[in-house]
Amino acid sequence: MPNFGVILAAAGQSSRFQDANYKKPFAPLAGRPVWLHSAEKFTDRPDVKQVVVVVSPEDREAFVEKFGASLAFMGITLAEGGSHRADSVRRGLEKFSADIDMIAIHDAARPCIATAWIDRVFEAGAKTGAAILAIPVVGTLKRVNADKLITETVDRTGLWEAQTPQVFSRDVLTRAFAHAAAQGSQPTDEAQLVEAIGQQVTVVPGSPINLKITSREDLRLAEQAMKALPANRLAGPAHPFANDDMWR
Repeated sequence: MPNFGVILAAAGQSSRFQDANYKKPFAPLAGRPVWLHSAEKFTDRPDVKQVVVVVSPEDREAFVEKFGASLAFMGITLAEGGSHRADSVRRGLEKFSADIDMIAIHDAARPCIATAWIDRVFEAGAKTGAAILAIPVVGTLKRVNADKLITETVDRTGLWEAQTPQVFSRDVLTRAFAHAAAQGSQPTDEAQLVEAIGQQVTVVPGSPINLKITSREDLRLAEQAMKALPANRLAGPAHPFANDDMWR
């Protein structure tokens, strides 16, 4: 069984979240911060040997003050992010020990992830070297101009919406970052980074429940979605440091 390392990406600016008190990964959800719900899905796995959470430099001090006990209790490493997502993930990658074979990147703001979905994408990633969770696009897609007028109806045939975790062999991801640095590119997700070096990426069917929190309204949706997950943990904190008092 390969050794997995997990990067929790939490260094974004949360510009669409519109909450003066929290960025979305740190907002309270069912009694605990969003990022902690995501983290515990990986720290409990025997195949995951290391978890790194990446936060922006401006958030580091407050994050350590509020969640330092949780980091120590769960054995999670902290890294500072960069200006773009790719920079942040690369810095997280640098924190892994030499015995990590596979790298999984997961949005810290996706707390509604089930163990079964992780199992499937981990298995596919280990087998092929690159795999992501995704769901087929089912709605009608419209291209809209700056004046909010429809210019085109887009054919959704073969279109899938990427999710996380996205899983890659360490070698593939390292080569992809080197290529991106040489090209000066800034991909929107890690799969795009890996596609650029000619590596095929396997799509593993995910679920609409695996939603990414973008707005405050998504928190209410996420709380209901978590109740539908197997072995949900809404009943109480996972450990003595994971309660609501941490961020009051």
